[in-house]
Amino acid sequence: MRRTTVLISGASIAGPALAYWLHRYGVDVTVVERAPAVRPGGQAVDFKGETQLTVLARMGVLDDLRARRTGTTDTRFVDADGVELAFMSGDFTGGDLEIRRGDLARVLYDHSAANCEYIFGDRITALREDSDGVHVEFENAPGRDFDLVFGADGIHSGVRRLAFGPERDHVRYRGWYYCIAGDAPTDPGAPRVRETAYAYNTPGRLVIAGGPKSPQLYMFASRELDYPRDDIAAQKRIVIDKFTGMGWRVPELLGELQATETCYLDSISRVRMKKFTTGRVALVGDAAHGNTLAGFGTGHAVVGAYVLAGELAAAGGDHTVGFARYDEIMKRYLRTVDGANPGPFLAPKTALGIRFRNWFLGSRAFAWMAKYGDRAANDIDLRDYPESIGAR
Repeated sequence: MRRTTVLISGASIAGPALAYWLHRYGVDVTVVERAPAVRPGGQAVDFKGETQLTVLARMGVLDDLRARRTGTTDTRFVDADGVELAFMSGDFTGGDLEIRRGDLARVLYDHSAANCEYIFGDRITALREDSDGVHVEFENAPGRDFDLVFGADGIHSGVRRLAFGPERDHVRYRGWYYCIAGDAPTDPGAPRVRETAYAYNTPGRLVIAGGPKSPQLYMFASRELDYPRDDIAAQKRIVIDKFTGMGWRVPELLGELQATETCYLDSISRVRMKKFTTGRVALVGDAAHGNTLAGFGTGHAVVGAYVLAGELAAAGGDHTVGFARYDEIMKRYLRTVDGANPGPFLAPKTALGIRFRNWFLGSRAFAWMAKYGDRAANDIDLRDYPESIGAR
């Protein structure tokens, strides 16, 4: 008799969360991540509603995340002279718990690393499945066999491409790009203060900047671009080219962008899958249902990891049963999300669109949305799962 062995691709959010639960249920877990270490920095992400907070509490990470939570950030939209045109409260955008993506990834890694094998600086290059398992080839390490493979490797998932087909069949580009530049690590001992970020638009372009240690956010409308996603210098050149000539503080911010070591450029895209599983392979998080900057992805990734591992445990390790239940539950859960595209709202393509957005932010309709929001709209009843999957 031997224990179930699994491989998870991706060590950001969904991957470490899934690793934690699978180990808890008695599975031998290996996580492979192409980056050389846990990625620091990144934008603030948030959790909304009782379902997501309950999963964090059951993982035992809720207190650690609250200690690292960011302060609430209000956004003031300004003109080229810095005069305020519109205001968006951080109470609307921040959810029930907001934290920097890098801080969240570090906490989840720390809660799983002692019991799971992590391989950094490598990636999956081939999958070959048969009735007994999956043979996996890596870029650097020797090939290995696993019972199951999970893709938790983001919107541009390599596992999805290998197991489900080309990215173009599952990912829809939505007309905008965004760039996060600079780090803002959170000091767990620092007081949580209300902060202000300033946003400046011209048609099809947006820049948001906060305090001196806050990341910058750039967003722009564009045809779909072809660029190397691992080349930071190339990404900086694209952003600088798109934003050169803008007013306000943009020239100063582009100078800071040129000097920073942290820059991440990607498309605003949405993943659409009929099923998140095939054979002995399953997708979780953004690889399965990513919707860039729409405000739900992080929480749904953590809930999905809980459900996927739990359903495997409930099925006694029978992946055909567990995967089918995972597909069913997550499809129902995700129906509560409308798939909104943040591009037209944050970076309208016309001056009229910018004026309308600014008017809407001050309207009664937006005030109603901010008050009643969507925090409970994406809640579902969570199942209590057994303690272990057991030996095979």
